[in-house]
Amino acid sequence: MANVVVVGAQWGDEGKGKIVDWLSERADVIARFQGGHNAGHTLVIDGTVYKLHALPSGVVRGGKLSVIGNGVVLDPWHLVEEIATVRAQGVEITPETLMIAENTPLILPIHGELDRAREAQNAVARIGTTGRGIGPAYEDKVGRRSVRVADLADDATLQTRVDRALVHHDALRRGLGLEPVDRDGLLDRLRAVAPQILEFAGPVWKVMTDARRAGRRILFEGAQGALLDIDFGTYPFVTSSNVIAGQAATGVGVGPTSIDFVLGIVKAYTTRVGEGPFPTELLDADGQRLGERGHEFGTTTGRKRRCGWFDAVLVRQTCATSGVSGIALTKLDVLDGFDELKICVGYDLDGDRIDTLPIAADRQARVTPIYETMPGWHASTEGARSWADLPAEAIKYVRRIEELIQCPVALLSTSPERDDTILVTDPFAD
Repeated sequence: MANVVVVGAQWGDEGKGKIVDWLSERADVIARFQGGHNAGHTLVIDGTVYKLHALPSGVVRGGKLSVIGNGVVLDPWHLVEEIATVRAQGVEITPETLMIAENTPLILPIHGELDRAREAQNAVARIGTTGRGIGPAYEDKVGRRSVRVADLADDATLQTRVDRALVHHDALRRGLGLEPVDRDGLLDRLRAVAPQILEFAGPVWKVMTDARRAGRRILFEGAQGALLDIDFGTYPFVTSSNVIAGQAATGVGVGPTSIDFVLGIVKAYTTRVGEGPFPTELLDADGQRLGERGHEFGTTTGRKRRCGWFDAVLVRQTCATSGVSGIALTKLDVLDGFDELKICVGYDLDGDRIDTLPIAADRQARVTPIYETMPGWHASTEGARSWADLPAEAIKYVRRIEELIQCPVALLSTSPERDDTILVTDPFAD
């Protein structure tokens, strides 16, 4: 059976939650492979709204195994609260339906405190983090001072891990004017939450390997978007993990040959939350209209998203770096009623035309978009479930996007409802 990776191909908020839910009905295993609870997925199922942050989107589908992989950084207290919230909505979550990799690093309260303190004191250039501790937790992971899920099972190991982390963190906190960490208080909190996390812990790499050998369909779920990738995003205004599709393999402990199809989620326009470059950003009535019609507020933070025209240059780049097989184009219905639409087809940099976003931040800041204008449409695309339901101008817009990004449309989403989807290419087809 084919195994599918789902990645955001812009700055996140592309509508991955709905697409993952739509695909998860046909998958056997749904695995989160990176990020933390700074990312949010909103699912609308039979009128019920589920807002997930740490849990894989597959948890709302019965009979599936949802996996949190080692590429994720996990806030255990947040996870316990999120499980309780979803259970209250009638969703069953048990060790048979949810597994957490034993080698998953934990986000501790000290990570959030450090994150917020740094952002508050950064007068040079704010990154625009959510302040949830994701970045500092990844720093501790590569610095070899993380507390990991498996450490919760042995108190002596847990104390050693915490002490190692505090040597580093207390020194940082002194420099930021923060009080030293309450070691005993932190350990008590970890001991208290340990049983609620350890009941879900297991060897994810082995379970994933066994599932693949048994021919079970695996859906790898990414968070955020490729333009926030630590290596290929708009650095330093990025997240602290690799977001592109290659991370799916290392983020759960399988080889790259386990991936058969990469589905890039792409919004029919462009949005971004937080700081950083945004060549096609609109600060006029059109931008306001996109935000209002698209309900562009972050699932996790509630922050208003910046809105702009579709940037084909950026999406072409992310399709290349993630090896995207096909895209799921979402929120086409938000464009209903515009007299004309613009697509960025290149950039002007100091009088020269370029067809990629520069890596250097100073050059990124100087690019201006080169637009191609297309006619809009006044008929509604909302709820369309076949090409025949779409206005001719909408079809032309979609086809032009395919040409410019050099990647075909596999799915087309026309509303938040999961069934309002046009299937062009089945990602799970053998």
